[in-house]
Amino acid sequence: MTQEALSQAAQLLRDAQALLVCAGAGMGVDSGLPDFRGSQGFWRAYPALRASGIDFHEIANPAAFETDPLLAWGFYGHRLQLYRDTVPHAGFAILRELAAKMPGGAFVFTSNVDGQFQRAGFGGDRIVECHGSIHHLQCTRPCSDATWATDAFVPDVDSAACRLRCAPPVCPHCGALARPNILMFNDGAWISDRTDAQFERLRRWRQAVRKLVVVEIGAGVDIPSVRRVSEMQGVPIVRINPRASRLGGHQGVAISLTGLAALSALQSLI
Repeated sequence: MTQEALSQAAQLLRDAQALLVCAGAGMGVDSGLPDFRGSQGFWRAYPALRASGIDFHEIANPAAFETDPLLAWGFYGHRLQLYRDTVPHAGFAILRELAAKMPGGAFVFTSNVDGQFQRAGFGGDRIVECHGSIHHLQCTRPCSDATWATDAFVPDVDSAACRLRCAPPVCPHCGALARPNILMFNDGAWISDRTDAQFERLRRWRQAVRKLVVVEIGAGVDIPSVRRVSEMQGVPIVRINPRASRLGGHQGVAISLTGLAALSALQSLI
């Protein structure tokens, strides 16, 4: 059945004139990035938070920067350095090769904040990061709508304690604590201007392209941001997911493989 699905997906890609890549957390697993699925998966990556009984919803929360900023920045500083050090897996390059054969090229929609698509060579003007980016900062207050790159911040993290050992970044405008420009849980202070501009570029691109195909990779069902965008396009979806690949009545092909395995197989067929 998997081979038949791969053959169908390959034909959809051959016929398409533009590609929308919709990627969730599963896209990064083949690059060695941790899977935070469930508390146990999260705590395997951050045992210090397990010892304190702090789950992902509590640390990925603006309140954490108020109650314990060095712990919050220990978590986000570790993630920032991890993403800086991670090399995108070969599946990213395969997607670029597939898009290069299409007149409309590709656009990326991702819930990931890791910047891996940019590192893999996708143009920043063709990416929507719907939950923001760890590679950009904002004021915790916030004192303005400004966001800026994290390039100057090099986190020194005590991994065993999940605590920042160096000074945390501050807002260049008011001197208050800075935080990642990421949409967190219970977050009424996220500055969405950068992501809003990305959505507008996607809207214009979508209006201009014809015969679109969606390749959805590793999109979760608990927070279905990526799946919603895939399904609202009204075009065939190539849904790649080793755990939850069912299409639920939507047109397309379901492939129960990891992103890299599925993309490598498709590359050999096209």
